[in-house]
Amino acid sequence: MAVESTRWGIVYCPKSKSSKRWERIRQLLDARQVSYDFVQSESRDSVYRIVTMFVQNGYKTIVIVGGDSALNDAVNSLMHEEKRVRDEIVLGLIPNGLMDDFARFWGFTDMDDEQIIGHLLKRRVRRIDLGCIRYVNKKQESCHRYFLNCVNIGLTADIMNLRRQTRHIFGLRTLSYLTSLLLLLFHRQSYRMLLRINTDVVDRQVMTVCIGNARGYGQTPSAVPYNGLLDVSVVCNPKVLKLFTGMWLLITGRFLNHHDVHPYRTREIVVEKSSRAFVGIDGRLISTPVGEYRVQVEQEVINFLIPS
Repeated sequence: MAVESTRWGIVYCPKSKSSKRWERIRQLLDARQVSYDFVQSESRDSVYRIVTMFVQNGYKTIVIVGGDSALNDAVNSLMHEEKRVRDEIVLGLIPNGLMDDFARFWGFTDMDDEQIIGHLLKRRVRRIDLGCIRYVNKKQESCHRYFLNCVNIGLTADIMNLRRQTRHIFGLRTLSYLTSLLLLLFHRQSYRMLLRINTDVVDRQVMTVCIGNARGYGQTPSAVPYNGLLDVSVVCNPKVLKLFTGMWLLITGRFLNHHDVHPYRTREIVVEKSSRAFVGIDGRLISTPVGEYRVQVEQEVINFLIPS
């Protein structure tokens, strides 16, 4: 039986064994007399299944309590639905991840739960864009994956993996980030890439590429998920001293000022060759594509709750 249209379906994605975070959120929801049902995610793949279940049961507001990867799973589940079904559903977010980059784009942090819930209740809806990467995997299967924040090709995808590992060791977000960047110096390399961006052809050694629908963990700081375009930052292989400068500019939000960063804005980028560089989507590594692949933008396809 379908639920009432005002009832929220909440997917809670814990980042530790402690339930204190959820208890705080639950108390705030109850204090605001929010009608909701929640399901806790138990594995990496369960968010997709839970969102599908909520859709099938008629929930019109689905809220993810999680990070970039969980939100990525949610939008990919929604994009599996027919447009007429998807258009009736609104997606909300309470950040609870390791990076929460897409949440920070909107000014949400995991320290402002009461304010965030207040914004969600005001129900200001905006249609937002999604990026989509289309590729062939090792089994020669045609695949596609949508993203809200960014696709990283090359060493930045490696940084995301290192950062997640060091976060478990050091705990603090800034310390784990700096540690992963320093570890990167010990296996710094470049990839021979052939990229087609608008009318430009990039055929050279490249350290990393970020294709951003939003801020791209600081690498596409001017990107916004509502203009029908993707921002692309191509980072050539800098010398060690310039690499340290680039780290500082990344941390301080001035990444595009670096001499070895080449920015573009486009609706599509074709990666004809990438020397089998690692690929990350919204902070999660995927199986390395085989052969040519492309990244495109799809305009205004998801209803998202934003701050009032």
